[in-house]
Amino acid sequence: MNVGETVDVIANARIGGAGRELMPLASIDEAEPYDVFLSGGRIVDIAPAGLARRSGAVLDAAGAWLVPGMWDHHVHAVPWALEAQRVSLAHTGSAVEAAAAMADAPVLGDGRRVGSGFRDALWSEPPSLDMLDRHTGESPTYLVNADLHSAWLNSAALRREGWASSDGFVREENAFELARRLGDLDEATLDRAVEGMARRAAARGIVGVVDMHMEWGGDDWARRASAGLDLLRVDVATYTHRLEQTLNDGLATGDALDGGGLIRMGPYKVISDGSLGTRTAACSHAYRASRSIEPDGATGHLNVEPDELIEHLTRAAGGGLRAAVHAIGDVAVAHALDGFAASGAAGSIEHAQLVRHADIARFARLDVVASVQPTHAVEDRDLVDDLWADQTSAPYAFRALHEAGTNLVFGSDAPVSALDPWRQVAAAVFRSDDARAPWQPENALDAATALAASTRGGSAAEQRILPGESADLVLVAEDPLAAGERELREMPVAATLLAGRITHLAV
Repeated sequence: MNVGETVDVIANARIGGAGRELMPLASIDEAEPYDVFLSGGRIVDIAPAGLARRSGAVLDAAGAWLVPGMWDHHVHAVPWALEAQRVSLAHTGSAVEAAAAMADAPVLGDGRRVGSGFRDALWSEPPSLDMLDRHTGESPTYLVNADLHSAWLNSAALRREGWASSDGFVREENAFELARRLGDLDEATLDRAVEGMARRAAARGIVGVVDMHMEWGGDDWARRASAGLDLLRVDVATYTHRLEQTLNDGLATGDALDGGGLIRMGPYKVISDGSLGTRTAACSHAYRASRSIEPDGATGHLNVEPDELIEHLTRAAGGGLRAAVHAIGDVAVAHALDGFAASGAAGSIEHAQLVRHADIARFARLDVVASVQPTHAVEDRDLVDDLWADQTSAPYAFRALHEAGTNLVFGSDAPVSALDPWRQVAAAVFRSDDARAPWQPENALDAATALAASTRGGSAAEQRILPGESADLVLVAEDPLAAGERELREMPVAATLLAGRITHLAV
């Protein structure tokens, strides 16, 4: 079979993932192969391999494990698609090293040089505008922080964008505006990049994403779908600057934005505070000094005041929009929960990286989803242990949230981390991605819960391998419930199916 063909029978598959204990069979032997019959984009029957007659197009799984299709619930699609064009600064250990890495960076078609992925809170000396200018000269040069909440620009770039900054840094709203400007390219360039992103996502078992790009992408995604890009389901978010337009257009969460129903209206996204790496997440206790920044008693800040947040959430809920509230610090998380309670809005808190112990149970009580990124926990462990050493709230408390009854959904926040669901699952289960011991292992999740959190409905409403369920499915080489950390993180994907249609097939 080939990519693009529709499958009628997945033969000789082993059933993996959460929910196999609820299979509609007298007994399910996870070591034995089964045939899974598909029709109309859904599973219609399951039988021991060879027991029922196979007809139509047969995809031989050859003993691979069948699991539900994977979702990434938080992606910035355009910045991630453009990441391949940018200089990676992820491994730069100092400001000088990062500036020097940009000295010979290629000039892109729009006249800019762009690098991304630095973490200045881990640098030993503070960055400066003069330092960057010495290395980059008169070519407009942009270094985007790994957390997307700040960027370091040389003088030529500041002049081009019409901004002034004594140290070259732009933060929060200006950083978000910069993300929009860097993604404002011609349609052909963007569409090629996004198609490549979609193919790579399908190759990792992804069937759907929630696109949180800071510029409205609904029309762009609909255009791509009409032109034949049919590899992913996409829920497209809208932001405060476009909320009234969205409501005036009569768009509610779940509404189709294209003729085929792959592209749908997503949530209303509001960024209520900053980030850990930029030291702007709103916290109850002051940040400790980083290696390059002296302490000033700062506790971060709110981008949206509580009364304003309630007003926005109420307005969105009245128009049928679910909300996705970015809240990282414990103060912001508390205000976000208050906002959901006061407005009656439904939706999620995005990131929820630092949560007061008293607020953990409120997620489930208010039916607020915790949309989290497990790789951030292992990538940020040094920042948490340093900058948040004086905080009394719980960082990255996935297990505590789950045990309190919260529905967890996983995402990558790409390009903050790679758009790869298996990295998220592995980080959630093993709480490490290097040779060090697990970080705060008491908040690790079991593999079944982590896998469920990567499905469309999340840990409390995961897709199952049952008749009547969606034929958004993935065949993988290992049993994800028994795989080790490396095997889980690097999980080989044999095939990905969207409504029974092959979107990826390994050679």
